[in-house]
Amino acid sequence: MTGLRERKKLRTRNALIRTAHELFLSQGYERTTVEEIATSASVSERTFFRYFAGKEDVVFVVQEAVQERYLARFAARPAEEPPLVALRNAMDAGWREIGATIEEIVPADVYLRMWQLIETTPTLSALQLGRSQAMEDELAVAVARRVGVELAEDPRPRVLVAAFCGVLRTAMHVWGSTGNPDLDSARRQAGEYLDLLPSALSEDWGGTATSRSALPGARPPVPPGRALPGCPGHPVGK
Repeated sequence: MTGLRERKKLRTRNALIRTAHELFLSQGYERTTVEEIATSASVSERTFFRYFAGKEDVVFVVQEAVQERYLARFAARPAEEPPLVALRNAMDAGWREIGATIEEIVPADVYLRMWQLIETTPTLSALQLGRSQAMEDELAVAVARRVGVELAEDPRPRVLVAAFCGVLRTAMHVWGSTGNPDLDSARRQAGEYLDLLPSALSEDWGGTATSRSALPGARPPVPPGRALPGCPGHPVGK
């Protein structure tokens, strides 16, 4: 059981995150200072720096929590699932759990609006790119381990993860540009783009796009629900 001291520290940390996100959304990332965040959360700057190295870390802390949950879900997928199917099914299966993780820290709509802020703020979008690469590297290692290949000798895990995460980034970039912080619209945008991945990689582009239902072992479509955004801190659903 978590002790009183640990629970107090967690409340302080989450309060700093929520306060920072609200300030970022109301007045912009660049114009928000650590001093303002600390003051609004009723703590000292020294306390802020006990939890975060700087305001950049606060921006991405919820995405990092989502990514950790996703990696755990991917590692737990049945061994018989092909890598691409496992990547997508891990997202589908983890929607509720990931949604709960987010809402323990910030409301889901705040998380989605923060995603849009990242997409439209050059400083943050550049930082996001570097953090996404680190996540992709970790996921590629997990794929290589899953299929029993050496990543240094076989580039296919990196290629697969780059394609999967690239599709998610593109979907969320398009969604973020709409200015619509709607949970279902984010989920649909991510799902629709991922559905097109098999047909986009096919040599035959004739006819209509092939949906993910053609993937052996793919989970059936999930009813509309709450969505969450990274790779895969990108929107998924609850």
